[in-house]
Amino acid sequence: MTFCLDTIIIPPDNDNEIKNAVILLHGYGGDGKDISLLTLNWKRFLKNTVFLCPNGYEKCEINPQGFQWFDLSKDDEEYILKKSLEAENEIKKFIEEVKNKYNINNNNIVLSGFSQGCMMAINTAVTSEEEFNCVVGFSGKIINKDNLQSRIKNKSKILLVHGDKDEIVNSNFLLEAKDFFERNKFNIQTKLINNSGHHIPIEGSSLALSFIKKNLEL
Repeated sequence: MTFCLDTIIIPPDNDNEIKNAVILLHGYGGDGKDISLLTLNWKRFLKNTVFLCPNGYEKCEINPQGFQWFDLSKDDEEYILKKSLEAENEIKKFIEEVKNKYNINNNNIVLSGFSQGCMMAINTAVTSEEEFNCVVGFSGKIINKDNLQSRIKNKSKILLVHGDKDEIVNSNFLLEAKDFFERNKFNIQTKLINNSGHHIPIEGSSLALSFIKKNLEL
């Protein structure tokens, strides 16, 4: 089966039966190979889990060697929202393909992402008909709180991690997201990591792994 998004697939070791999937969405201008580096450590602890790292469905406007989930070349909130909704539909199509290929359900899927990929993971997860096992986001934000408020369909468990010195996506967005999800009665956990910029530090990766292990009940 071919997925609608070009995808790096990292199966479990020793041909173990696949019971769970972790979908990792890269940041703006990145690709599946970038975000797949998280799996180097995670896969040792997440048995029976396949990791899927798709490329964004568009070439990046400012970095044609990479991909984007939505265009950021225009400073226009309505345009950005429109493009993010288009990307959301593509990701949802991809998730359905993953579910069919591996015969799993949303409660066996962890949706995670970095930066723009985090934004898409949040939107895609909580607007889907069924809860995901959990959502893990690094260095992201809610794209449009009013729009998301009107489209919430489930309350998947969420962990958001952010560096306090993030120079690309201000760490204040972590506090805004925490407030939003708490007001909407989500099970939301957050971690602000000291002296960390716009990347995924070891501490953040470890926290995410512990959160995923707990929720997948491995």
